[in-house]
Parts: sequence; structure tokens; C-alpha cells
Amino acid sequence: MDFAADDPFARVALKLREHYGFEIGESTIQRIALGHARAIFESGCSSPEFPKEPGRHKQIVAQIDGGMVPVVMPDATRTDKRKGKTLSWREAKISLAHAKGSRTPVYGGGIEGGVEEAGRRLFACAVRAGFGAASRVHAVGDGAPWIVGQIEERFGEQGSYLIDFYHVCEYLSAAAKTIAPDAAAGKVWMETQKNALKTGRVDAVLKALAPHREALDVSDDQAPVRVCHRYLDAREDQLKYREALAEGLPIGSGEIESAHRYVAQKRLKLPGAWWLVEHAEHMLALRINRLNGDWEAYWTALAAIPPANLNRPGVSPRLAA
Repeated sequence: MDFAADDPFARVALKLREHYGFEIGESTIQRIALGHARAIFESGCSSPEFPKEPGRHKQIVAQIDGGMVPVVMPDATRTDKRKGKTLSWREAKISLAHAKGSRTPVYGGGIEGGVEEAGRRLFACAVRAGFGAASRVHAVGDGAPWIVGQIEERFGEQGSYLIDFYHVCEYLSAAAKTIAPDAAAGKVWMETQKNALKTGRVDAVLKALAPHREALDVSDDQAPVRVCHRYLDAREDQLKYREALAEGLPIGSGEIESAHRYVAQKRLKLPGAWWLVEHAEHMLALRINRLNGDWEAYWTALAAIPPANLNRPGVSPRLAA
């Protein structure tokens, strides 16, 4: 199980032989690993109630973002499931939450269920990280409307949303190439706008952009200044970097972007690997279980109430007839 959480099933067989001197077939390893992964997934589907107690921490940092994983859809009309497969990509939504200043996040994640399920998992992460009736949630992300909507729905007035500072800088950088095409001048212009944002002067940035906006008949893909101005003007309440910095809160979402690599992609995005959606969902739950420190608790509970044999093969068609 531990090996299978990190490595392809075929490699697990080699590791077992190398480390323990015995052999288990790849298909058996796969069946056992996915059986436990499914059990872990199903045990984590409950949703906590909104806390009535104050909570362990006043400030909770929360982040959520999506990343693509490779999936395969078998052709249900074919007897040989190896033929007629459709390869595609599905979004795995990863979330994390931790107390301000903590370096030990609580993780959540899943593939199916849509934005509501993603919001439920983020809320569960925040509660486990110490969110309570007297806490506030500081969420940082790329400004995707579905994320903003879930923060508002799950945390109400106790939540706030900040657009990732470096995401905003990408818009400004595109605009700078039009406003100050000289490299040196563009660098100075960018630093001026970044400083204005960090010191709470969004209006100054908008004024610097306004005179250079392209005509309305120019398409958006050719109008970086107009697009940047419109983007910032519509989201002033999500650009409170001065307040966040003053409170020692992050203004970037690099934490969740890094989490995609070691939570999901390290196992689910290996070269040549394609997953059934449910298998990817369950394996993601297994990896999150380990990251959250629930590994020993799972095995302890398993020893206390042994489940059905996860290694037992399916019933023979002849016996089932």
C-alpha cells in the first residue's frame, strides 16, 4: 500500500521482491491498493457542520485550485475493454487550509462532484485546521468565479478572497508591453504599479492604465491594457494586499500550485499512465490520507473491525450462473 501510493503497480512488485524477498503479481497489488483506496475515499465523504465553538485559531489560510489528470473511458459496447477506449483529461480540485503561520496544511481533493463538492472539501479542511465561529478565512487564488463563489457560500462574512498577486502581475506585464515597450521603462512601470497595489492604491494603477486603453473595436486578444483595466476595476475588493501584508497573510497562491505536484501529479500524472476516473479519485484520497497524517488511524481502525477480504477475486461466472 505504501509503495503503491507513490509508484506504478508494476514497480511495486519489484520493490517487494527487493526489500522483502517475496513476489506478488501486479494485478493483485492493484486490486489490494485500489480496494483500500476506495475504503479511504468512502470514509471521508461526510461533511462537518458549521462550528458553534470559537475554534482553535483566529486566522485560517485557505487555497483551492484545479489541475488536470489523465483518464480513460472504456467503450461500454465492447466486450474487450482494451479496445475503443477514449483518452481525456479531468480536473482534480485540490484544497488546503492551515492556521496563519503554520507549515502543516490539511489537504482535501477530488475529481467528481463539481464545485459544490470542492467547496465542501475546502470547508472540511478549514474546520480541521482550526476554523471556528470566531475565526476568519483568508483565501487566495487566481480569481476563478467558482472559487470566489464557494468562499462566499461556505464562510459568509467570515471569509475574504484575495486574487493571487502574481496572477495580477501577469495582466500588468502584458499591459506594460504596450504602455512602456522599452524593457527598462517597462520594468520601472511594473515596479511602480506593484508598489501601488501593495500599498493599497488600486486607483493609481487604474489611472495609469486608463489613458492607454485600446479602442472598443479592438478584440480582447489585441487589447492587453483594456483587459487589464477591466479585470482590476471589477475586482477592487479582491486586491487588498496592503491589509494582508500588514496582518502577515500570504498574497500569493504558490502553496496550492505546488501542492498539485506532490499531492496529485506525482502519482496520477506519470508517463503513460491513464486512469479510470473512479480509480484516480480513490488513489487521490489515499494520498491525501497519508499527507494528513491519517495513515496509522486507518490501519488501526482496520485491525479493530476487519473488512471483507480486499484481495478476494470476483465470483466466477460459472458459479454465479
